[in-house]
Amino acid sequence: MMQLALIDEASRHNRLARFDPRLRVISALLMALTLVSLERISLLLPSLLLSLAAAWWIGLGGASLGKRLLAMEGFMILLLVMLPFSIPGESLISLGPFSASVEGLQRALGIVLKANTIVILLMALVGTLEPVVLGHALGQLRLPDKLIHLFLFTVRYIGVLFEEYRRLRLAMRARAFVAGSNRHTWQTFGWLVGMLLLRSLKRSERILAAMKCRGFNGRFYLARQTLWGRHDSLALLLVLGVAGTLLLLEQIL
Repeated sequence: MMQLALIDEASRHNRLARFDPRLRVISALLMALTLVSLERISLLLPSLLLSLAAAWWIGLGGASLGKRLLAMEGFMILLLVMLPFSIPGESLISLGPFSASVEGLQRALGIVLKANTIVILLMALVGTLEPVVLGHALGQLRLPDKLIHLFLFTVRYIGVLFEEYRRLRLAMRARAFVAGSNRHTWQTFGWLVGMLLLRSLKRSERILAAMKCRGFNGRFYLARQTLWGRHDSLALLLVLGVAGTLLLLEQIL
């Protein structure tokens, strides 16, 4: 199985192993819903700092965190540049016929802070769970079985399909294929995608047959059920307190 967790085994064992995975999923969902409802920059900025502190405590390093945020920050920069020019309000700066508004800049900053805070919390709370553990936690939360099966199979076989793709690309290079901007290149890539889909279908049929031979009846059974402890309840109360405080401050400030 591919290792998709974001921190090493030692850090996970020392800081997170004693918490129920369901607590982390529920906490991430509660905080995400709370942050989406906030509008004040004065609350979003401390929330971002709090999420960074939580990520640091869990074991996500600055380089690791920044690398995973880099893809999103490109869209955020584009948002900061474009949104102030698309929302009417008090003029902040003018570029020819276009005028950037203070209200647009505030809206863009709010979206950037929300997005970064939510993504950091998701990476810290959910992204540090091993895929199989996350799938079992979702199953214990009574999510649809088909959704959980799809998630677990995707995690399990995305690496297998990538290796299949690498073998096909190696075969293409062995036949002196060089990509270019011509009809032959696009036709070759079309055959590559078609062959990958065909091999994926054949592999899925073999996997299904093997599972049926082992008595699979459409449901995965958990070998070990996680138990909700008192410390999990206390942690959930703390998360509810933080979420409630943020919502209250949003109303009274």
